[in-house]
Amino acid sequence: MEDQNQQRLDLTAFSDKMTLVRQQIGTVVVGQTKAIDLLLTAVLADGHVLLEGVPGVAKTLLARMIARLIDARFSRLQFTPDLMPSDVLGTSVFNMKESEFEFHQGPIFADVVLVDEINRAPAKTQAALFEVMEERQATIDGVTYPLGDMFTVIATQNPVEQEGTYKLPEAQLDRFLMKVTMPYPPADLEIVILKRHHENLRLTQLDDIRPLLSLEEVLRYRELMSKVIVDDSLLRYIVDVVQLTRTSKAVFLGASPRAAVAMLKASKAYALLQGRDFVVPEDIKYVAPSVLQHRLLLTAEAEMEGHHAARLVETLLDQVEVPK
Repeated sequence: MEDQNQQRLDLTAFSDKMTLVRQQIGTVVVGQTKAIDLLLTAVLADGHVLLEGVPGVAKTLLARMIARLIDARFSRLQFTPDLMPSDVLGTSVFNMKESEFEFHQGPIFADVVLVDEINRAPAKTQAALFEVMEERQATIDGVTYPLGDMFTVIATQNPVEQEGTYKLPEAQLDRFLMKVTMPYPPADLEIVILKRHHENLRLTQLDDIRPLLSLEEVLRYRELMSKVIVDDSLLRYIVDVVQLTRTSKAVFLGASPRAAVAMLKASKAYALLQGRDFVVPEDIKYVAPSVLQHRLLLTAEAEMEGHHAARLVETLLDQVEVPK
């Protein structure tokens, strides 16, 4: 314990910067505090995020706001049924002067990539994106092109409208560190939204937003993750939760060891966002539904009974003894 105390982190500057980021996002996106915290957690943990919610709950706005606050290369992809892999990755074009092919990078070659309506593109285009997300590099015509250290994909998805969409395979969904669900805002906050729009019609314009985080700062903050203290009892707690998903009668396919690693990374990042250099059980319980819900396959009986993966994870968490 003495060695740990000597290595304790001073998170004052980091916490002040994160407070500013949250406040800035709050001036544009109202009533989505949990989604904001989880999205920042994923960015800090060097993970990709799937934002799910019905149209009009500010999914795209929140993703664009996060990207805007980071002084990094940003690109946006609108997935459509006719989108080809080359539209995502780029293509080789013959240069008449040089008499050779030149590779023109696609929009995926950015630091923060917003993919709108990811389930609208065909399987081959989705596969091209997921491969880059996993490998952090793209291979075109036998040549490998690495992506930057910051490379982060924030994808949006509408869970209701299924016409003209292509379901994301479960194995591919595992590429996302988190699936964050954005619900309707409560009535009192929806009134705040209306008041803001009534008083300022340019409220949602992002042109005047200036970055608060440099690329170097984000990468430096990610390095703090290795210094966050996690007690062995909490590692056991994570494993117990994951093991329970594999034995639950409501689950057809449980969480993999990769899911356990994702829970560890996310809980460490969330602890940092709370201004702590150590993880507590509440951190794990907070991130677990978002880390696990897209990795579980429920049984047909559970789905017919109206069970939802995120709520099921919360139920399973209550069945696991919390470390003291």
